[in-house]
Amino acid sequence: MGDEIKTVVENGDEAPKSAKQLAKEAAKQAKLDKLKQKLEKQQKAVPKKDKEEKREKKKEVKEAATYDIPTPEGDKKDTTSALPDAYSPKFVEAAWYSWWEKQNFFKPEYGRKSLKDANENGKFVIIIPPPNVTGSLHLGHALTNSIQDCLVRWHRMKGDITLWNPGCDHAGIATQVVVEKKLWREEKKTRHDIGRDNFIQNVWKWKNEKGVRIYHQLKKMGSSYDWDRAAFTMDPKLCKAVTEAFVRLHEDGTIYRSNRLVNWSCTLKSAISDIEVDKTELPGRTFLSVPGYDEKIEFGVLVHFAYQVEGSDERLIVATTRVETMLGDTAVAVHPDDDRYTHLHGKYVIHPFCDRKIPIIVDDFVELGFGTGAVKITPAHDANDYEIGKKHNLPFITIFDDAGVIVGGYGKFTGMKRFHARKEIVKSLTELGLYIETKNNPMVVPICSRSKDVVEPMLKPQWYVRCGEMAQNAIKAVNDGDLKIIPEMHVKTWHHWMDGIRDWCISRQLWWGHRIPAYFVTIKSKPGHKLQPGAEDGEFWVSGRTKEEALSKATKKFNTTEDDLILTQDEDVLDTWFSSALFPFSVFGWPDDTEDLKVFYPTSLLETGHDILFFWVARMVFMGQKLLGKLPFKEVYLHPIVRDAHGRKMSKSLGNVIDPMDVITGISLEALNSQLYESNLDIKEIEKAKQGQKQDYPDGIPECGTDALRFALCAMCSGRDINLDILRVQGYRFFCNKIWNATRFALTYFSSEFDAPSDNKLIGNESLMDLWMLSRLATAITEANRNLTAYEFGHVTTAIYNVWLYELCDVYLEILKPVFASDDNEAKKTAQITLYRALEIGLRLLSPFMPFITEELYQRLPRPKDVVEKIPSICVASYPSEKEYYRWKNEDIEDEVYFVQKVAKSIRSARSDYNIPNKTKTEAYIQCNDEMTAEIMLNYESALQTLAFCSKIAVNETAPDGCTILTISDKCEVNLLLKGLIDPPKEIAKIRKKLDFLQSTRERLNTAKDASDYESKVPLEVRQLNEEKLIQTSAEISRLEAALSSLRIM
Repeated sequence: MGDEIKTVVENGDEAPKSAKQLAKEAAKQAKLDKLKQKLEKQQKAVPKKDKEEKREKKKEVKEAATYDIPTPEGDKKDTTSALPDAYSPKFVEAAWYSWWEKQNFFKPEYGRKSLKDANENGKFVIIIPPPNVTGSLHLGHALTNSIQDCLVRWHRMKGDITLWNPGCDHAGIATQVVVEKKLWREEKKTRHDIGRDNFIQNVWKWKNEKGVRIYHQLKKMGSSYDWDRAAFTMDPKLCKAVTEAFVRLHEDGTIYRSNRLVNWSCTLKSAISDIEVDKTELPGRTFLSVPGYDEKIEFGVLVHFAYQVEGSDERLIVATTRVETMLGDTAVAVHPDDDRYTHLHGKYVIHPFCDRKIPIIVDDFVELGFGTGAVKITPAHDANDYEIGKKHNLPFITIFDDAGVIVGGYGKFTGMKRFHARKEIVKSLTELGLYIETKNNPMVVPICSRSKDVVEPMLKPQWYVRCGEMAQNAIKAVNDGDLKIIPEMHVKTWHHWMDGIRDWCISRQLWWGHRIPAYFVTIKSKPGHKLQPGAEDGEFWVSGRTKEEALSKATKKFNTTEDDLILTQDEDVLDTWFSSALFPFSVFGWPDDTEDLKVFYPTSLLETGHDILFFWVARMVFMGQKLLGKLPFKEVYLHPIVRDAHGRKMSKSLGNVIDPMDVITGISLEALNSQLYESNLDIKEIEKAKQGQKQDYPDGIPECGTDALRFALCAMCSGRDINLDILRVQGYRFFCNKIWNATRFALTYFSSEFDAPSDNKLIGNESLMDLWMLSRLATAITEANRNLTAYEFGHVTTAIYNVWLYELCDVYLEILKPVFASDDNEAKKTAQITLYRALEIGLRLLSPFMPFITEELYQRLPRPKDVVEKIPSICVASYPSEKEYYRWKNEDIEDEVYFVQKVAKSIRSARSDYNIPNKTKTEAYIQCNDEMTAEIMLNYESALQTLAFCSKIAVNETAPDGCTILTISDKCEVNLLLKGLIDPPKEIAKIRKKLDFLQSTRERLNTAKDASDYESKVPLEVRQLNEEKLIQTSAEISRLEAALSSLRIM
């Protein structure tokens, strides 16, 4: 704000402007000038307004085409009808997927007698990162599926045995929460009211009714999964794998039981994993909504209070952000070198609310000279204090029950909820004269992502997986090159997680999930042994694939008979990530030695977001190596995280969460707003989110279609984050329209007698532009294959986009117009074959990214009958290979056409400067001072004539008067005849006006740049933009000045 206020010195003159001010003023003035020009242009066009309005209205009413031909599910789409005038995603995407599926194109067995047979092309196997059964598709899923399907389709087209195995995760916590809410909403009952078995039945019922939604959405994305192999993590096959893994790992000591601190959700009454904890940063005093409380709860403060030293008037002042935990304090720690407290070493303070003496201990973990120098220790409710408690053998006192209610002998506080107790404790400390003060304190509050509750560290007996040895093996796999992580920047993160690894807590206090196959053993003949499940009771547990197996183990372990034992199965279930870690082999039937396991394990690639490198990827590596002795995959490709156009994390409260289905089908702003009311946001958050939606999508989200969304996501796939701009997705929808129109137009050139080539041999009489088109295709083929191999998806999309848009549509199709308008039948026939090849290869190149539009157009190509029978779909056509088409590559011709395009571009720019419409043809007299350049111009005379809108191209002929001179290179210049085509005085006035505007823009930019504080005050990206604008402006000024000079002598 301060930079925008004019600073005035004492004599009344304005102070020198800063670089930031000058840059802003320059940008502002440029906008105003641009607006002024626009308004002037609009005023001149007023007479045409009525016509334009009518045309616009007519355009608005025209609805996109839809496919209305009755086609039974699984039958092939009717492609005999004419193509609609314009590309319509609804028309194009209709009916294809069910046909692909019914034809078994997505199965690895397609076109093969047996999977056991050797395949020279190899195989490509990949598993889905299983989405939650509760979920619906979000943009992260859309990105994952776009990348994976592009790779899968590419490998399938290359002839590899290809399997993409789908599946779904049972999502323990998320699913249980959904069904519990439904149960309460419909019957006003909790799960405890109906019992475990009935509740599980309810979950299965919900899953069977609603759990297939995400599969339908994946099909809408065009994802080519083998659906017959779909695996749900609670299917019997996968449950068997989970039980087997647990029992084996428990038997060899990898899984053990221990009483430790866990992340506890009082709302869920369960431990949760680190990935389910959102760390919310608070700048200071903040009131947050907490489930179970009507009022908001205060966080972001540090409460100072005092403990009375036993037998003394002295007090020790401590500070805490969670004052309620003082009920569980079992020590106060001071630094051994802190002279203030040397006399208190070994003494005690008195707890004000219970009969407890608290020892004053010494430990150098206390930061010398920081704060009061005295730290309260609550070993049962704080991670740091837990370690101190173990070190000093302190009592571990749990003060909360599973719901977060105070338990123990604490007088009036017992029975209170934890955050109610927080307030009451401060009041009581004040009454006792022990409260000192409350200060603002920036802090991080752990929030359960599932329940939005504040996570409480709690001491609980849980099951753990020892990870140390497995982590070392995982590090070795990467270091030895057996496991490749791509991009390489993530290797550092891999080592960070592995080096600092902690054992993995795998038990959850839920009902929905894989119930832990472990049994607590009670021995009837030893009634003195009150063996209840509790702290450090691991020795009294046995595991088994069945209860009978566990009982047999127990008799041997305790050297007694079966009738002397009572076995009680653990009520808890396993962490969802445990079954996910087994997914790469459980889907193939492990532990059974199935055919699928032999053929498809290990898989080829694991592709997922870099945010779950540790939580899922590492654990799959652990389990694959541990249980099968093999890595589950050879490569890991980690894609970026999708953010909004401003680089912000997708968040419902910001209103920037985008449903891929809305991008595919389009949605109005009103409908986007209404979706917010179906979420869990409160009214204030909804209003904020609506503002965010209005800012980003003022007209809603336009219909882009599946192909455009997939292509856009792959095109933007690089770095750590993707800032998704819907306008860019829409841009690729326009690209689809360009492909549609180009193919539709090109198809008119194929007569019914046209005989399409079935090989790639050259005819021998191709024109230079035919050979150029084929060479550019060969270049695109090389680029596509090499970059797909390297997972450089942006490079692949660029190569394919360029060959379609800039080469086939903008150049080659234009070149063909005069050919097909001529009487040269031989040239026409050759052009037809080259055009067919360009379309057919272009569609195959594009197919992995845009499966729907490429199938629709491929089916319309006049392919030979034997090819149609052999290759019924583009899905199973071969992907163009470098080996197959390298002979088409001709760098000399490409260089020549590049130079011709440079000449054409220069002529077109000049025509634009002089406002000459495309319909008005010009004459160009090209002067070359070397034979080679002259020969190129002569060889491509016809092509240049078409591309530069010229009626005549003359090489090394004397140019008439009235030409403007365009310098192409030191060996070539163009004399473009303007005489008789323009009104020089009128054009001089126009150019002067443009020059005035451009010169003032350049002056403002230079003034801003010359300011002394420009480098320090103006952000780098702004400076870069200014530099680019300055270069462009200067170049345009030079060009217009040259044009002006030419006009003056006419």
